[in-house]
Amino acid sequence: MNRLTAMTAAALLTLAGNAQTAPTTNIGKSDITVENKLMTPEALWAMGRIATATASPDGKQIAYQVGYYSVKENKGHQVLCLIDANGKNNRQLTTAATSETDPAWIEQGQRIAYISEGEIWAMNADGSGRKQLSESGGSIEGFKFSPDGKKVILIKSIPYNDIIKKNPDDLPLATGRLATDLMYRHWDHYVESIQHPFVADVTGNGITEGEDIMKGEPYECPMAPFGGIEQLNWSPDSRLIAYTCRKKTGLAYAISTDSDIYLYDTETKTTTNLCKPAGYKPVAVDPTRSMKGQAVNSEENLKNNLGYDTNPQFSPDGKYIAWQSMARDGYEADRNRLCVYNRATGEKTYVTESFDSNVDAFCWHSDSKTLSFTGVWHGCVNVYQTNLKGEVRQVTNDWADYVALSPANDGKKLLAIRQSMSEPSDIFIVNPGKEPKKTKVEQVTFENKHILDQIATGKVQQRWVKTTDGKNMLCWIVLPANFDPNKKYPTLLFCEGGPQSPVSQFWSYRWNMQIMAANGYVVVAPNRRGLPGFGSEWNEQVSGDWTGQCMNDYLSAIDDAAQNLPFVDKDRLGAVGASFGGFSVYYLAGHHNKRFKCFISHDGAFNLESMYTDTEEAWFSNWEYEDAYWNKPLSAEAKKTYDNSPHKFVDKWDTPILCIHGEKDYRINYNQGMGAFNAARMRGIPAELLIFPDENHWVLKPQNGILWQRTFFNWLDRWLKD
Repeated sequence: MNRLTAMTAAALLTLAGNAQTAPTTNIGKSDITVENKLMTPEALWAMGRIATATASPDGKQIAYQVGYYSVKENKGHQVLCLIDANGKNNRQLTTAATSETDPAWIEQGQRIAYISEGEIWAMNADGSGRKQLSESGGSIEGFKFSPDGKKVILIKSIPYNDIIKKNPDDLPLATGRLATDLMYRHWDHYVESIQHPFVADVTGNGITEGEDIMKGEPYECPMAPFGGIEQLNWSPDSRLIAYTCRKKTGLAYAISTDSDIYLYDTETKTTTNLCKPAGYKPVAVDPTRSMKGQAVNSEENLKNNLGYDTNPQFSPDGKYIAWQSMARDGYEADRNRLCVYNRATGEKTYVTESFDSNVDAFCWHSDSKTLSFTGVWHGCVNVYQTNLKGEVRQVTNDWADYVALSPANDGKKLLAIRQSMSEPSDIFIVNPGKEPKKTKVEQVTFENKHILDQIATGKVQQRWVKTTDGKNMLCWIVLPANFDPNKKYPTLLFCEGGPQSPVSQFWSYRWNMQIMAANGYVVVAPNRRGLPGFGSEWNEQVSGDWTGQCMNDYLSAIDDAAQNLPFVDKDRLGAVGASFGGFSVYYLAGHHNKRFKCFISHDGAFNLESMYTDTEEAWFSNWEYEDAYWNKPLSAEAKKTYDNSPHKFVDKWDTPILCIHGEKDYRINYNQGMGAFNAARMRGIPAELLIFPDENHWVLKPQNGILWQRTFFNWLDRWLKD
């Protein structure tokens, strides 16, 4: 997310160029009418999706980005909007046919910079006076101006042929790729380019081409597949850049999560690693075994910041740098702590140790002594504060997820984006009180009110369920829209992915609880073993035990609902899930003792031996399975994992199943979904396969999204209603 930036008035006032002009797009805010007062796939895709928000330097206005989608045109369009901090005077600033993104305040809040077609543009705060600042050939993918406005970080992709070799020049039509090491593809693309940060000057003539601060280095910054400009930040004096990078390639990259924070000096052009001591040498590892018990994660070595270290932010006074930090190498779901680095002494202090969950987002306060952060606890992502001593206090206590956080620039308040299972994202102002009940939260935008006002939503309830080992587990229960307590309803067990992502108050445009409620289903969504927000012990119990207690937790949740909730029809139960949730569905299909009448698995792992070598991020399989399947001897946990792979229990499958997969999913390859479907049909079990040649681990295109929802509910209705 963009942070506040400033730019010199002299530089901007002398910039030359014509105002940007383009035909007006026909993709914008929808005036859709919802029939029968129930959520539909079309209504979901008609909603505006708020992506980023940033307050003006004086805190009086908020610039933000919204995405709108056209099912007919099968594409999306990003626009920029402006609203007063009190929620008044909302207006759309951009109307071009091309998307315009990444708003950032410059020139002391007089102008707003943004990206259009790979170039940086700037406009007045009222949307007038548009001028193009860069001439990069459309190559800019992200940017951040220095506080003094004299420089700007530019994110560009550069060719990368270290792993996939460049084809001979005399074979220009050859489509083959010669790979020489691992990480030849990542998430949904073959790795033939990587992003690098460039530092460019801002002059009276615009923005220069810039200099690559990692020139000659075969490493990416920001880090794929999800990193953005938030992984780099300027020092308040505009001299230093703190950036995130995992300086590894090939096999070493594939098995490691060890990224570091680097400090680049724009004057001396030198780089310092803030996480590792000078002369640090990597510890040798066995790439076919979990790093859990290897020397790399020894107690002595852990002081070297071995896990993910990401998203550095300088304190306003420049004395400190804070970042998110995981302790252990090879563990992508390790607890994300907030590390504060003292630039004068080099001391690192972890200031969220008393919060036994993840730091999801954070920002400094103007006093340089206080930080606010978001984190999940008991199924909700709330706002917390800590000081430099690590004294943490809770700020909000909402049944909601705060998914973004930044200063509101009035010296005290926070700018946040918040969502829940019942409402998509909107912008809020948080005025922290001394305790949560004294905190004031004000909604600024009402992006989808015109749609939500037409829709009957299902009530969301909390329910605590006793597990088979005597623990208490939080389940969200979502009731059907227009709920009648005297009726019995078909009920869905929602299986979460990750395996360590929370069942929080998230709003999804695919796995949407309210559209399930609109279709007449009760949803039981348990925070089973392996999910954050209930302490580290609970969170870590899933690793090496995919088919143990977490599966018992699923069954405890659905059994409790079937036995104790009078509106749940125990004879019409289904289980649905994606990713690890899809794996869970495949496993339950062979172990449910006829509880369920149908299953849906999206992008689930089916054959864990195949999955071990199919996936691109090998550290995941190593940590979760503990061993390559060919190792002798296997650890007890690895043997249990492979022995309990869902594909080994197809002989016990007896229930209709829908398998969904994207062919561009390189995290869990589509052969997993095809294998499950083929096995079901060969067993004579009713089954369908929805395959998307152009989608990855998610479903991103509007018409594919509509097809996904229709197929999903047609399948459920066929087996749970007819």
